Amino acid sequence: MAHGYKQFAGDSSAGDPRAATAVSTKPQSSRETTSASHKVALITGAAQRIGAAIATELHRRGYRVIIHYHHSAAAAQQLAADLNAVRADSARCINGNLQHQLEAEVLATAALSQWGRLDALINNASSFYPTPLGSATEADWDALIGSNMKGPFFLAQALAPMLDKHSGCIVNIVDIFAVQPLADHPLYCMAKAGLAMMTKSLAGDLAPRVRVNGVAPGAILWPEPAPSASQKQTMLDDIPLQTLGSAADIANTVAFLVADAPYISGQILAVDGGRSLQS
Repeated sequence: MAHGYKQFAGDSSAGDPRAATAVSTKPQSSRETTSASHKVALITGAAQRIGAAIATELHRRGYRVIIHYHHSAAAAQQLAADLNAVRADSARCINGNLQHQLEAEVLATAALSQWGRLDALINNASSFYPTPLGSATEADWDALIGSNMKGPFFLAQALAPMLDKHSGCIVNIVDIFAVQPLADHPLYCMAKAGLAMMTKSLAGDLAPRVRVNGVAPGAILWPEPAPSASQKQTMLDDIPLQTLGSAADIANTVAFLVADAPYISGQILAVDGGRSLQS
C-alpha cells in the first residue's frame, strides 16, 4: 500500500495547505566552484523546503539563482539575502502564480530580465492535497493540474528559446506517485504522470541543444504533524533502505542533472530509497 508521507517540493503556486518541515538554507561554506559563475538557474517554488535546498546547492556550484515564490515572500527574501551574503548579486526573487499561461509567460519575462540569460529551469513548485473521487471540484482540477503540469509546460515553452541559445536544461520534479498512484489523490497523480510524459516529450522536441530530465522523490522528511512510531515503522517497511531521504538528496540529484550529466536526457531518476521496487 502506498503512503502519502513525502515532504513535497516547495512554495506552492496554488497555496499549498500542508504543513512542512523547514529545510535549512544557510550556506555552510563560502567556498564555491567558479566554472558556472555566469550561468543562471530559475527554480520555481524555491522559497522553502526542497526548492530552497535546490537553489542553495546550485548556488554553491556557482550558479546565479532566481528564487520563484508565490506566497512565501519572507522566506524567499531571506534565502536570497543568505546567498547574496556569500556572493554579491547572485540571488534574486520573483513572484508569480503558475496556474495560467499568461502568468507563466509573465514569469518567464521577469526571469529573463534579471541577468539576461537562463541556463537551467527547475520546475519544482507543486500543489498537493487529496481529492477523493466524488468530492473533487473544477477548482481542484485547475489548482493541481495547473501547478503540476500546465504551469511547467508553458514556462518551458516560453523559456525554450533562451535555453536553446545557451545549450541549457530543464529538470522537472515529478513523483513516484506518477507511476504508483496514491489513494484519494487522483488529480495529483494524474498531474504528475502528465509532467513525467512532458519530460520525455520535451526531451525529444528540444534536442539536441536542450536536455530535459526529471527527478521523482520518494519519502523525503517526515511530514507534520509527525506520524506515530508505529506509522513511521509502517512507512519505513515500504522502503528497502529503511530510512527517509533528505532535501539534500533531491538537490544533489538535480545539480547532477544540471551540471554533470551532459549525455543524459529524457530520463526520470527515482530518489526513493528503493521504494519503487515495491510495485
